[in-house]
Amino acid sequence: MGSMDEQILRTTKEMVVKFIEVGRVSPTTFEDIFKNVYRTVCEAVEENSLPKEKKEG
Repeated sequence: MGSMDEQILRTTKEMVVKFIEVGRVSPTTFEDIFKNVYRTVCEAVEENSLPKEKKEG
């Protein structure tokens, strides 16, 4: 697992833990929430890592 993958996973974990702490995630919703947060973090990282000309085009 690459450094970026580890950072994405760590960020996702920290966010989901916060959601659990405030009662927004339950055992029945954990899987869907984790996947959605992970996907969102990945997309944000990919979007910000594209060269400027590809973003604008």
